[in-house]
Amino acid sequence: MRTFLLFLLLAVRLRIYAQEDGNFPPPDQVPTVTAKKANTEIKIDGKLDESSWLSAEPVTEFFRMEPRQGGNYLYDTQVKLLYDEKNLYIGAFCKDSLGRKGVRVQDLRRDFSQWNNDAFMVQLDPQNLKQYCVSFQTTPHGNQSDLQAFNDTNRDSDWNALWSVRTHRTDSGYFAEFAIPFKSIRYEEVDSGEKPTWGITLARMARRDFEQTVFPAIPQSFSPYRMTYAGKLEGLELPEPSANIRIEPYLLYQYDNIKDGEIDSSDGDVKLGGDVKWAINPRSVLDLTFNTDFAQADVDRAVNNLERFNIFFPERRQFFLENSGIWAGSNNRSVVPFFSRRIGLQGDFNAEPARINAGGRYTMRNEQRAIAGLYIHQAETQNSPAASFMVGRYLQNYGNENNVGLMVTHRLDEKSNELGVQQSHNTTLTLDGFIRPKDELSVSYMVSGSRDNSGDTLGLAGRFSIRADDNKYYWGWSIDFVSEEYTPDMGFVFQKNVIAHNPGGYYIWRPKNIPWIRRADPGVFVSYNHDFNDPGKFQQGNLYIFPVYVFFTDGSFLQYAIFPTWQNINFDFTPLGISIAQDDYYYTRQQINFYTDRSAKLSLSGSINWGSFYDGRRTTIVGGLRIAPIPQAALTVDYEFNDLNNLGENQEDLETHLTTVGSRFALNPRVQLSAFYQYNTFDDRGRWNIRAQWEYMPLSFIYLVFNDTQIDGLENPFTEQQFIGKVTFLKQF
Repeated sequence: MRTFLLFLLLAVRLRIYAQEDGNFPPPDQVPTVTAKKANTEIKIDGKLDESSWLSAEPVTEFFRMEPRQGGNYLYDTQVKLLYDEKNLYIGAFCKDSLGRKGVRVQDLRRDFSQWNNDAFMVQLDPQNLKQYCVSFQTTPHGNQSDLQAFNDTNRDSDWNALWSVRTHRTDSGYFAEFAIPFKSIRYEEVDSGEKPTWGITLARMARRDFEQTVFPAIPQSFSPYRMTYAGKLEGLELPEPSANIRIEPYLLYQYDNIKDGEIDSSDGDVKLGGDVKWAINPRSVLDLTFNTDFAQADVDRAVNNLERFNIFFPERRQFFLENSGIWAGSNNRSVVPFFSRRIGLQGDFNAEPARINAGGRYTMRNEQRAIAGLYIHQAETQNSPAASFMVGRYLQNYGNENNVGLMVTHRLDEKSNELGVQQSHNTTLTLDGFIRPKDELSVSYMVSGSRDNSGDTLGLAGRFSIRADDNKYYWGWSIDFVSEEYTPDMGFVFQKNVIAHNPGGYYIWRPKNIPWIRRADPGVFVSYNHDFNDPGKFQQGNLYIFPVYVFFTDGSFLQYAIFPTWQNINFDFTPLGISIAQDDYYYTRQQINFYTDRSAKLSLSGSINWGSFYDGRRTTIVGGLRIAPIPQAALTVDYEFNDLNNLGENQEDLETHLTTVGSRFALNPRVQLSAFYQYNTFDDRGRWNIRAQWEYMPLSFIYLVFNDTQIDGLENPFTEQQFIGKVTFLKQF
């Protein structure tokens, strides 16, 4: 008996040690959370003072993930769950000894950063897929954020659901009260006599001490979206899942004025269009769009590219962002067989917009598989023919967290007599997959082929990566390859005729006796690129060595890195217009990066990158300032300076200055005004973007947008001004 007790005690101690210092498996006995049916009407005001709330049983046993795994935590959290015939209600009280004075909220924007704000979040897996969840999040000021997460690796933060939250700040903490309509949650109907259960995790970030707690316990190397560790939500009496329809029409007026030298032209236009979302069943959703408009989308920031690779400009348009994680290659920026930025433009990524007549997207996801399809028709313009864009996707799940999929894209550019172009088409076929043999090990692969309308050119591209995430280390190896012939007319590649290897890793040190250091990650990565068509021909390589890579407990950061670099320039290469001679080069660069606590009222960031650069020298200095005295007002200033000396065939000198000033003002999370101005001395281009928005009903907006672009360096100065007024209305049936 004594031996058994000693063995049991040792097992318990090992379990506690594992939870405090390393990864641990999901529990055999899943913790449960019980939702109680409300016996009174629930008013969403952030008070939690109805009798139903007072009698509900709270969840209080959280587990600390940050800044140290396990052990006692500073900030207690109580969470209760209620429901009625229409909504699931989550009520949280987040204790804080400083109360209102301790609140850390950057600003009042939607889809805020959970790492830089006080936040409470709930994750739901209504279909018990273990590979997927939806997350609803808020701050002490009632900001809303919602997202979908897949396999704890890919997140769709642009997914928007219809729900509401209100908060109430007190001298001892803050309350948060969520109302999530069952119509906004897609769940399966259970058989008669069975009780529904959902996967659930709860999490809180107390930003002042960078303390993240979670229920149930999840290892520090993962996130609250790792639903294999989820608890079980019980007690619900669900309404029968039904097909629900969401319509979102818009009305827009746009006025454009262009001055090009002595030419002055203006034009006004009224547009009417909208989107329809039909949740056919809990697994299937059909999205339709008509006369699509993206007037409220963020505009791209200018970039001065000094490298040999293509610049990836991320998608910013809402229709294409939602459910974008389902497409092959969506979680990388090197090889992307389907890149939605190729849609709705007259030519390449930065060309003028083209009108989208109509389109549709279908997605189906269940425990076994996912199926998706997209069709968009783009109108003819004075610079490009009409075009049809088609994507089909099939993904099969197997095992616990593994999948394999196929995707096909097809672009058809129509014949145009006015433009004098013939019909052309381009197709890609992609095989990809994800394997997670154990919780901390992930493997992904992708192989894609392309063929154009001639049928004679077959291109090949793809990616393979393996990574291990542990509380003590990270290591990984990725390989990207693109043939010269690979031409995805609906995709993006960082370079052609290349095989790029990127192995490396770092050690994670969390000192227990230095409380002001949260973690330090010294490590090294290797980059080695060679030709695809001639593997023996070297292109470029470098070592990224970072002996100093420190995250401090207050959220600040410091890095020192060194980059020994080898380059073989055997092509025409003219960064910022400076011609680099075709030759072999070796040089070493150094870099220091830092930022202070980004949740503070005043924060600074900066970097200096210096050293040799091909046959000359380059110094790049970047600085940033953010002032946010209250969450309702924030000002940012960012500056980039490049100093190039004795560079290229003509030993040229060049200085560039890129300045960006931004501001955000808000009455509350639903009424906001944002603006930014950017000026780039390289092309003497200045740009204004001012946007006001009022969410007068949940997910229904009024937008006022002003854009102004000026180019001073031309022989004839160029100015383009645009004013847009847009009203959207969302109704869910």
